[in-house]
Amino acid sequence: MEFIGIKSSFFHIYENRCKGGIVLGREDKVLTILPNEIRERLVKLLSEEAKLQEIRLRSGRPLAVIYDNREYFIDENGNATTNPRQGFVVRHKWIRETMEYVSNYSLYAYEEEMRQGYITIEGGHRVGLAGKIVMEGEQVTQMKHISFMNIRLSHEMIGCGRQLCRYIVEKQRVYNTLLISPPRSGKTTMLRDLVRIFSNGEGLEQGYTVGVVDERSEIAACYMGVPQNDVGVRTDVLDCCPKSQGMTMLLRSMAPQIIAVDEIGGSRDLEALKSAMNCGCSIFATVHGENMEEIRTKPILRSFVEMHLFQRYVVLSAGAKLGQVQHIYDDMGNCIYWGKQETA
Repeated sequence: MEFIGIKSSFFHIYENRCKGGIVLGREDKVLTILPNEIRERLVKLLSEEAKLQEIRLRSGRPLAVIYDNREYFIDENGNATTNPRQGFVVRHKWIRETMEYVSNYSLYAYEEEMRQGYITIEGGHRVGLAGKIVMEGEQVTQMKHISFMNIRLSHEMIGCGRQLCRYIVEKQRVYNTLLISPPRSGKTTMLRDLVRIFSNGEGLEQGYTVGVVDERSEIAACYMGVPQNDVGVRTDVLDCCPKSQGMTMLLRSMAPQIIAVDEIGGSRDLEALKSAMNCGCSIFATVHGENMEEIRTKPILRSFVEMHLFQRYVVLSAGAKLGQVQHIYDDMGNCIYWGKQETA
């Protein structure tokens, strides 16, 4: 199958920008880390960058992408297909070349990030890595022979969180809010926009000091310490920091009114959340889940539900429009919103 209506002239625009010495836009950054052989076959998709979510390079395997929440393989001519046998095979030398571009020809400088399994590049895009792991005791000390890469494109949906505001803030009281959805349903995107809205005070009675613990560099998408995503004017970010430690650090040093964290789950995360709540700090958090019933049965989260620690539970629709709200529940588990279509 071939994508329809995608402008192939984008690649020529990219070349002209480079030759003319013009600073590349955020959407162009991913082009700069790809070898020509891969780049040429992704031109059609990269011109519709807003729908392109992931680029997967696997040594000796077909070039694959996630586009508009569906998996495709890219053939020799740059067309998309669902048949992996028709996919253009990625050579190992192209993965090595991509790593050179990603690390600016200095893998040593990125060893710490590589131990975490990813590198964040300019523009906020995250390059996931897999290969041979070297251990020392229980600690990962090195990753080498990298043969698998997942380039996750950073996207923002400015304004998608506005529909939630009247449900999660009352006058100046901000409710502890848990966003629930399966992967690729927009919970991180929604969380990021809530951070931006409350930090800026957009449409609210006031702005709030927000602390973000960005363990996987997906909320603010910092590059060399600078957020590549718009997280607002009153937001402080701890990048690549474990959530449990980061929440404690923010409370001690930055006096946040709201703390935002992505994908909670471990017992340490939840203990840190309780401490923050007890200190009077509001929480915006996300968790994997299909529905409210699943959250009620998760052993660790069940105690939060029983203790009414979150005042709002927001369930996002799976497989629908990114960031679409399906249900909102209050702290007693009562549904206060039933999925009526709203525009951001």
